[in-house]
Amino acid sequence: MPVPALSCLPERLHDSVWRAADAAAGMAAPVVASGHGALDAELPGGGWPLGALCEVLQPPRARHEWPLVLPALAAHLRAGGRAVLVGAPLEPFTPALQAAGVQARQLCCISAQGALAAWACEQALRCRDVRAVLAWLPLAQPAMLRRLQLAAAQQQPLLWVFRPEQMRLEASPAPLRLALQARGTVLLAHVFKRRGPPQERPVALPACAPALGATLQAQALRRPLGPAPAGAASTDGRVLHALAGVAAATP
Repeated sequence: MPVPALSCLPERLHDSVWRAADAAAGMAAPVVASGHGALDAELPGGGWPLGALCEVLQPPRARHEWPLVLPALAAHLRAGGRAVLVGAPLEPFTPALQAAGVQARQLCCISAQGALAAWACEQALRCRDVRAVLAWLPLAQPAMLRRLQLAAAQQQPLLWVFRPEQMRLEASPAPLRLALQARGTVLLAHVFKRRGPPQERPVALPACAPALGATLQAQALRRPLGPAPAGAASTDGRVLHALAGVAAATP
């Protein structure tokens, strides 16, 4: 059925009509370049939006979030401020973060799960000196995600929420949703929800930046042989650092 032209409506209703073209022109949010040119070409505005929820989905036990967001996080923190990590499954690997430009003093890590993690994330978003929030919220409900979206809109930080890939079929208030999948040394990023049409095919990103890989490999070479220090490894011998596993995949 054809949509009637605006001129067909009473003049008193003209200001009440929502027009998609006006919204696209007037709602361009400020962005931070992702550091990945191919991804920026697919993101509305050419980067990660400030003051908006970016939902990143990945397979269970996958650790692809840092190669994806680290370039933008480092660039955004150069002007100062802090980044808050809520519910991170592994401890951040400080030397690699520092090599990328993120100083340890700029990080605040909050160990929390479930409703407490969501509450901590919302409080962090309301702090003026917090420029980025990274939250691992696998069980967050749409109502809580909506609260985070509203809180982010107030102070305009970067907000990434990481969730399992099975959440892809569930409704989400996030204006931007991505799915990640590793293919060897390549990270495939599929933007399946954004302003405008969904991305037809994923873009290939490096699974590890050269400088980051060099730092990780140097750390591995300096690590003494024998048992790992107490608290540095899990019961099966895996080092509990968020970036440590990336070194094995770096040529």
